[in-house]
Amino acid sequence: MTNKNKTVVRSMDVLNLFIDHAELTFQEVIEHSGIPKTSVYRMLMSFEEMGFLVKGEDSKYRLGLLFLKFGHLVSSRINIRNIAYPIMQDLHHDVNEAVNLIIKQNDEAIYIEKIDTLQKVRLYTAIGRRSPLYAGACSRVILSFLPDTEIDAYIDSIELKPFGMGSITDKSHLYETIRQARIDGYTVSHSELENHTSAIAAPIFDHKGEVIAGISVAGIEANYQNEKIPMYAEKALEAAKKISNQLGYTD
Repeated sequence: MTNKNKTVVRSMDVLNLFIDHAELTFQEVIEHSGIPKTSVYRMLMSFEEMGFLVKGEDSKYRLGLLFLKFGHLVSSRINIRNIAYPIMQDLHHDVNEAVNLIIKQNDEAIYIEKIDTLQKVRLYTAIGRRSPLYAGACSRVILSFLPDTEIDAYIDSIELKPFGMGSITDKSHLYETIRQARIDGYTVSHSELENHTSAIAAPIFDHKGEVIAGISVAGIEANYQNEKIPMYAEKALEAAKKISNQLGYTD
């Protein structure tokens, strides 16, 4: 184990003390952890600066609000999967196409649920798969409904690389698709992540009205033409609205 790893492990030992103790003094941390005084002092100072711990007027340390934030993120992402799954099942049985659920993670989208048991031709997408926010309907629907400043910062920072024949590689075109998504309320993709496949996606919002996920209907490109697009879009939007409402979102 490297020195760096030892430091990380010791730091986690200190933080883990607060699982069983609501508050601890500096001396109590030393006694419970068995870590030298100088090391504990440095750790506590760093944790305080980062917001992991707060020191009260009584000189006792307690977990900081940052843990509440992380806890809320974990909770919301687990809950959204539980809430979305039965709605995804209903949508899948209605359209007989793959139904995907994704969330944003840093500057990428990650697939956290997929149902495709009734689909005759299976797609490459899988739970755990990542894609850039600009590529594919389900990823881009999250990007499209982020605040303008976040969208601009993201697009400024990336290089648009092709994945399939229909991948967006021009930033002006990307902005156009975002503007259209905000008008329509949904996104459409053809051969963006995988050739000859299409998807139609709708955004999912939380109780604060912020986009936190996307749900898509996806399949072979030939099935996503002309009148099929508004039909699939309506069903995706309806499913997204049901999930959003259960998360506390109101129009």
